[in-house]
Amino acid sequence: MRAVKINNNELEIVSQETPQPGPDDVVIEVRAAGLNAADLLQRRGFYPAPPGWPSDIPGLECAGVVHAVGLNVTSVSLGDRVAAIVGGGGQATHCVVPAEHLIAVPSSITDTEAGGFAEAFTTAFDALVLNAHIAPNERVLISGAAGGVGLAAIQIARAFGAIAVAVTRDDRHHDALRDLGASECVTIDQVGTIADVDVILELVGAAHLAVAQTKLRPFGRVVVIGVGSGGRVEVDLLGLMSRRASLTGSTLRARSREEKA
Repeated sequence: MRAVKINNNELEIVSQETPQPGPDDVVIEVRAAGLNAADLLQRRGFYPAPPGWPSDIPGLECAGVVHAVGLNVTSVSLGDRVAAIVGGGGQATHCVVPAEHLIAVPSSITDTEAGGFAEAFTTAFDALVLNAHIAPNERVLISGAAGGVGLAAIQIARAFGAIAVAVTRDDRHHDALRDLGASECVTIDQVGTIADVDVILELVGAAHLAVAQTKLRPFGRVVVIGVGSGGRVEVDLLGLMSRRASLTGSTLRARSREEKA
């Protein structure tokens, strides 16, 4: 197979032996693979792959067709169109994936769409639905709303009947964000002027959360899934206590095989 490989913080295309599936695994013949911020961090040595995944081949998501199946796998067949979130190795012509992690790709979705869909939407769904438990008519503040996860979060919030408040660095993308379902769009310097919110989805980190935390309603929830602007911020603990609010974080990559399934 051919693969993108990290070598001394540089990328190169290499040829190496095509992997074989374990008894409960599938090999995907990759037709499209997403590029995420985590891949850029891994290239620079800051976000290593978890144990059990290729340490030098980036790629957290891919799509293609089933190329080979393990002895115990009965859920898919050779040639089936699938996509998957992986711990690494997605940016190669072939990738080994646990069978229980596969997502069936319908004919209405292209390989390119499928290859860049799973990571962003699963991350946003996990944060908003499984962690924050968003409810209809709740106000959801989404920082970094013009990025991949932010775009997914807007659509998920809308699908669950919540009110998406999109935050961006500038207003260039506000019309597009409204078309996706954002009810309000503000720039990061305007966050202090908005009405209070029930949920804060923090994709930016310290620079945004310092102000956003002041807009949290009683019983509000903050879910941190990105720290690009900094990983340390002063938190108003008394404010959290008085609001009976919660602060949590979430990430997908390092989770166990069982939890990801």
